[in-house]
Amino acid sequence: MGHGASRLRRVVREVAKFGAVGGAGVLVNLLVFNLVRHTTDLQVVRASVIATVVAIVFNYVGFRYFTYRDRDKSRRTREMTLFLLFSAIGLVIENGVLYAATYGFGWNTPLQNNVFKFLGIGIATLFRFWSYRSWVFRALPAREPSPASRTEPTDHPKTKQQVL
Repeated sequence: MGHGASRLRRVVREVAKFGAVGGAGVLVNLLVFNLVRHTTDLQVVRASVIATVVAIVFNYVGFRYFTYRDRDKSRRTREMTLFLLFSAIGLVIENGVLYAATYGFGWNTPLQNNVFKFLGIGIATLFRFWSYRSWVFRALPAREPSPASRTEPTDHPKTKQQVL
């Protein structure tokens, strides 16, 4: 099997794990959103922001300890800072869609709120997948072979001729 097929399998596995954590995060997000909407008098976008923040915390734990557990952990402060930065951008994307639908177009029924909340999550997820895998949960650098495992050139006559 070629290197390309192996790389494709790794990416498919990563997307599946990201999707599992992200899917659970979407459920957390929507459940918290609807719970806050039905138990408080908060405006729709404020309730959504609270739900998004809860989902961000949930997702970080899932991504760090499940999806990207084999990735570089040496710079945890940098990782957390970038995660929060890209999550905040995702929060703006996600809730910007909801805000535009609710206040720009007047689509403010509970069904419409959930449809545009879900649409915003989907658009923000594409951005988050790219940014988290590219910048936050960085792959460990490929290890160099140890000096003992490297093969040294032999003093074979043909090798000496090729050098000359």
